[in-house]
Amino acid sequence: MTDTSFQPVLYVKQGCPFCLKVRLFALEAGILDRIAVREFTPGSAEETAFREELGHALDKVSFPTALLASGRYVAESDVIIAEFAAISRRDPDALPVYRTYATEVLPSLMTLYRENQTLKSAV
Repeated sequence: MTDTSFQPVLYVKQGCPFCLKVRLFALEAGILDRIAVREFTPGSAEETAFREELGHALDKVSFPTALLASGRYVAESDVIIAEFAAISRRDPDALPVYRTYATEVLPSLMTLYRENQTLKSAV
């Protein structure tokens, strides 16, 4: 992050496991303090405002989303992490907390989520 006149913005939803993945990377890579984090609670007025703001730049609004340069928005956690890795010059695989979350915790959460969805649809 060499341009001191621009600060990237990260839009995250509370409770979102993919948003947490991006935040963990940024924290462990040592760049979280150089990113403006805009967090909201699902169903809040902030969510409505962020969706409206992002809707002008994205075909489909999802979270996490990052504004990496003026007018340059990126969605999808892995794409955001790749961008932050390039900026910070940090290899995600060399960050043990991030790596554990991304390769062990998150896949387990996703399995539980899918199982829960299957159970709900059966009721």
